[in-house]
Amino acid sequence: MSYKAMCLALLLASAAVALASQDPELQQCKHQCHADDKQVRQCEDRCEEYHRHDNDRSPIQKLRECNKDCERRHQEQQQERQREDCQRRCQERYEKETQSYEGRGRHGRDSHQQKQTNNPYVFEDRHFFTGMQTQHGRLRILQQFTERSDLLRGIENYRIAVLEAQPQTFIVPSHLDAEILVFVARGRGAVNMVREERREGFNIKEGDIFRIHAGTTAYLVNRDNNERLVLVKLIQPVNTPGQFQEFYGAGGQNPESYFKAFSDEILEAAFNVDGERVKRLFGQQRQGAIIKASSEQIRSMSQHQEGGIWPFGGESKGTHNIYDKRPIYNNNYGQYYEVDSSQFRQLRDLDIAISFSNISQGAMTAPFYNSKANKIAVVVEGEGYFEMACPHLSQSRSQSQSQRQSRRGEEEEEEEEEYSYRPRGETTTSYKTVRSRLRTGTVVVVPAGHPFVAVASNNQNLQIVSFKVNADNNEQFTLAGKRNVMNQLEREAKELAFGVPAREVEEVFRSQEEEFFFEGPGRRADA
Repeated sequence: MSYKAMCLALLLASAAVALASQDPELQQCKHQCHADDKQVRQCEDRCEEYHRHDNDRSPIQKLRECNKDCERRHQEQQQERQREDCQRRCQERYEKETQSYEGRGRHGRDSHQQKQTNNPYVFEDRHFFTGMQTQHGRLRILQQFTERSDLLRGIENYRIAVLEAQPQTFIVPSHLDAEILVFVARGRGAVNMVREERREGFNIKEGDIFRIHAGTTAYLVNRDNNERLVLVKLIQPVNTPGQFQEFYGAGGQNPESYFKAFSDEILEAAFNVDGERVKRLFGQQRQGAIIKASSEQIRSMSQHQEGGIWPFGGESKGTHNIYDKRPIYNNNYGQYYEVDSSQFRQLRDLDIAISFSNISQGAMTAPFYNSKANKIAVVVEGEGYFEMACPHLSQSRSQSQSQRQSRRGEEEEEEEEEYSYRPRGETTTSYKTVRSRLRTGTVVVVPAGHPFVAVASNNQNLQIVSFKVNADNNEQFTLAGKRNVMNQLEREAKELAFGVPAREVEEVFRSQEEEFFFEGPGRRADA
């Protein structure tokens, strides 16, 4: 480094320290050290270190670290309330920073470059934030798709969330300003939905699909004695594109009831009771949105038929189980199920289909693509990897990108490349390999027309539930196996397109006798 550059670096470092010393959040952090931590100097050092690297981290990274710090400082059970308040402050800060972060993305070059780095189609654990959490369960919400890349604008009004509830628990009634489509990935539960004087409920089990209409107050229970209830949700906001809010009427201090936003005189007049009784009613609940329930309470809220009747005059059942019909593809290497609007009425106005793939260990899917549907795939169990052909990206790994990759540390280590957009005006089409590991919780977006293949590890099956957006009149085309698209070409078309005799083309494309699921590369290597 030159002497001039060294002086500039020292000047910038000094300025950063000066600004940090004036940062009110830093001062508050240090103040809490005196209040909560006996090792004051060490705590203050952590505060300074945290703020020193603040600009190097995205909002979602800051949120995760903030939540971990809350858990560290309030580990004891009697401090649960303090921990939840601390994490709520983390969430508020995240939401403010996200708005600023998104603003820079629309108007600033730095954020535009940030969006284009890393594999834009893959979302891991670090891309989720905690919407609510108690010792009995949590709701994890995936960041907006367009935070990763403008390539995902076609699904910017959709969000993914995962609810996990421990056995024998109750999820407090609430409603969302969004349509919700739910897949039961694990466990058994019961759902109740309320509109004015009508309440309808049904029991749910693994493989069930159900819908909660926007504005419908709903509550759930995990009715199993031993197993967690895991729900994967596709959320479509109805107010602000890509953003939704949860509203709790039943509640108190935690979760806070929306009734508390109204003045005392309004509540007294609305309920026709003394104000003190109203205050008491909305001041008792402090346990959070997911709480423990007794066996008797669970049993009382679970006295429904499996599937039930869809509420409010609908003819179809409240749920549809994806395993009710035979799989579309089924062999020793896997099973593929799909439910669309012709089978489940509640999907009709959503333009969404849901598929489920169970890929046997060491096996793979055929390369395939969807004609018009954008697929949002969530790994619900297992490990493996995928590959996808993408014409929108060109690989470039610069020195600065490599340095950024190393700074992210071991937690963010992935089998993904650094990508940037291919320059406009380039006339020849080229395809880049998008590749990444798959593990429980990974979310992958597969745009329409993009050939895609998933491979299960040699140790366990790979199970993937997929929400297909723009599903009406969508067709799924396989590129290998019995129903291979290329097999439908005329002999002359094959010869002209591939530049070899049609016989050689057919020998390749007709060699695979299986359909959709095949022996994977790992198995073939071991053979």
